[in-house]
Amino acid sequence: MSSTALEILGWAGSVVLVVSLLQARVVRLRQLNLVASIVLVAYNAMVGVWPMVAVNVAIAVVNVVHLVRLVRTRHDPDTYAAVEVDADGELVAHLLRRHHDDVEAFNPGFRWDGSGPDAIAFVVMRQDETVGLVLVTDRGDGTAEVALDYVVPRFRDFTPGEFVYRRSGVFTDRGFHTVLAPPRMRDLDGHLARVGFTDRDGRRVLDLPAST
Repeated sequence: MSSTALEILGWAGSVVLVVSLLQARVVRLRQLNLVASIVLVAYNAMVGVWPMVAVNVAIAVVNVVHLVRLVRTRHDPDTYAAVEVDADGELVAHLLRRHHDDVEAFNPGFRWDGSGPDAIAFVVMRQDETVGLVLVTDRGDGTAEVALDYVVPRFRDFTPGEFVYRRSGVFTDRGFHTVLAPPRMRDLDGHLARVGFTDRDGRRVLDLPAST
């Protein structure tokens, strides 16, 4: 390899490394960091800097271990919990304040009045960390309308929606058989489609199995 190409390889690895550290999403951070460490292993081996080869091999192994763990728990319902909270309580208000700009970006015009008896709120947890917030309005006749389905950036490569809608029982245990998504909600990365929402009469609708 020419010296110019070798230099480009080294710079490329360094750039990917920096970009990886700027990622909010955990899986994406690990993936990019793994790519950077592999590139830097190759570069440092070619220039004969063996201590840096060893360091980057170790970093690559750490990234692989973390990625395997993340993938294994990605669809594990025991990893998550949906905890019902007061719909007009301080915890909901705090999360909405803290993530206001991000919530507004994906839910233009979003407003929430949790004071009514038809308002329901769940905080989604992954082990001890807050993953997201789901706000729902009971429309009657077994129909729930999602006012907000928000996942913090760190966990958007995971599948909390799959747990909430399909495995947690938070909807079916309340007798809901249909869930509606608001038209204003942006379907980030096809999230709603992945958990089973379909277009029907201009609305995105999820049909739930009967509670057993």
